[in-house]
Amino acid sequence: MDLLGELPHIEAAQVRRCARALLRQPLLHADGPEAELLPLLYRHRAVLRRLFAAYLGYPLRVERRFARLFKQRDDGGGRGVSGFTPRSYAYLALTLAALVEVGRQVLLSQLVANVRGAAAEAGIAVSDDPVELRALAAALRHLVTLGVLEETEGSVAAVASGGPEEALITVDAELLGLMGRPVRTSDVDSTDRAGHQPPAVGRVVGVLARRRLAEDPVVLYAELPIEEADYLRYHHRQESYWLDRYFGLQVEARAEGMVATDPDEYLTDLSFPGGSTVARMALLALEPLLAMSKPREVDGCHAVSVSQIRPVCADLVKRHPSGWAKSELANLDALASKVTGLVLQVGIARRVSDDVVVLVPAAHRWLPKVEEKSNAAEPAASDNVDELTLFGEGEVPW
Repeated sequence: MDLLGELPHIEAAQVRRCARALLRQPLLHADGPEAELLPLLYRHRAVLRRLFAAYLGYPLRVERRFARLFKQRDDGGGRGVSGFTPRSYAYLALTLAALVEVGRQVLLSQLVANVRGAAAEAGIAVSDDPVELRALAAALRHLVTLGVLEETEGSVAAVASGGPEEALITVDAELLGLMGRPVRTSDVDSTDRAGHQPPAVGRVVGVLARRRLAEDPVVLYAELPIEEADYLRYHHRQESYWLDRYFGLQVEARAEGMVATDPDEYLTDLSFPGGSTVARMALLALEPLLAMSKPREVDGCHAVSVSQIRPVCADLVKRHPSGWAKSELANLDALASKVTGLVLQVGIARRVSDDVVVLVPAAHRWLPKVEEKSNAAEPAASDNVDELTLFGEGEVPW
């Protein structure tokens, strides 16, 4: 059943726009980005609730001043909050626990003390180390972005410096209450897109598979449970249609898996290729890294030792000495680490162990062509993507 089929064209477009906004930012509020969408969200809240519940199994709450989509990552994957470290997530959880005990307003120093108290109760060691303070500041800034905290006077950024600066923080209790609601797969709507009521197991498998496509840039069949992989293999055409219909995502299916992209890049949180030194070096490093090993039979991935990435980066610096930012060349170990982190973030690689990553078949999509210039100028790395070939030569679309 097309959940947008009975709506006029303009209203269907409005619902689609709202759905895309919620997929990008699950908590929209009156003082935050895209607040202008709240009237549309409230108007179409019934359709949006049915859409997210039936298709992705995500509950949605919409009020006049906020909208909250409760996502569920069953596999624990995803890139998460940009710039967050594991320690940032720990401080985010501790801060949410500490905020339960405060009133409408709290001094920044008191909030930090409460966070450390929550850490002590949980048996988590914390310190005034600069890395720790930056992680705490990142968690607080994220809550400000979400509207849970408001910087009434001063800024939460003062935490990062460890200085004596004070700030007055206002807490939005209603938005705070939306931060921790658990979401279960049982929240899935009992009616599928054809208007039928399929067995619960089949319904859940379909929802879990769709979540993968909606949330991850690259989905490999070998990484999925057998039921989810089989579902996507046999239903990839219809799922491609509905992902485009509801969220504007374009899906490409190949022998090893599927990729979902947004042509408008609205839902793209991390673009690749890019213009930075790290992004260009990661792009140029793909070809030599892929050549270091044969693809594995089980999934088509190429295993690469992390220790092999630094020599590749060093060779690129030697071959194209004027093509990089000097600040990045001061520490090749750090540069290689950034390159590794980027290919992991964008889904081109998966980490197997501390010293081994695997490049997924989709890495072939971005193999560059380098034009050597006689005047030793900056190398030109082509970011022209072959739209028909995703996983390399010889693969045929489903």
